[in-house]
Amino acid sequence: MNVTFNRDVLAGQWKQVRGKAKQTWGKLTDNDLDRISGRFEELAGLIQQRYGYTKEKAEQEVEHFIEKIHMK
Repeated sequence: MNVTFNRDVLAGQWKQVRGKAKQTWGKLTDNDLDRISGRFEELAGLIQQRYGYTKEKAEQEVEHFIEKIHMK
């Protein structure tokens, strides 16, 4: 799936999917989720920081999350 499209989907649907993001990445706080407002790079950066992932692994996690929510 197109990466730019995925990032647009995340930003556009953030209010609807932020609860799912919190379920997926429980180490993220409500404040974190409010602050990033669905911005792909910020979400990946927080996941990288909180979970100790590489940048690539964090981006893959977010891409997988977007694909999963987009398919529903």
